[in-house]
Amino acid sequence: MFAFLACQDDDSVRQNPFLVDISFQVQLNTNLPQYSQLNFAQNAVLVPNAGLRGVVVYHQGNEQYRAWELSDPNHSPSDCSRMRLDGTQLTCPCADDENSYDIILGLPLTGDGEYGLKPYRVSRSGNIITVSN
Repeated sequence: MFAFLACQDDDSVRQNPFLVDISFQVQLNTNLPQYSQLNFAQNAVLVPNAGLRGVVVYHQGNEQYRAWELSDPNHSPSDCSRMRLDGTQLTCPCADDENSYDIILGLPLTGDGEYGLKPYRVSRSGNIITVSN
């Protein structure tokens, strides 16, 4: 019997220095009008009172959901760091950057940032979608 172990060097794991981990849980009832778009694939909903600066929840299809922090992951949270949703992109409105991100994969699209979007856990049970960290 052989066992293979893989170890990852702590130096290669980069924690985002701008976004702290906070504990939260929010439940979205898709029977309510403000969340009903999540019943259909390729729709997103903003949840302003969750996470650090809000959360975007995206329904990919086939009951697959993604949730991301709305605070730009490439600078400290500030008055302007809450990103705006445009289709499947989040864009930072701060005047000193041009950061935008893809909400399907969480990857940077434009700007000089080295960090992708901060993901949150998502689960669905019946009409309730739970987003948590």
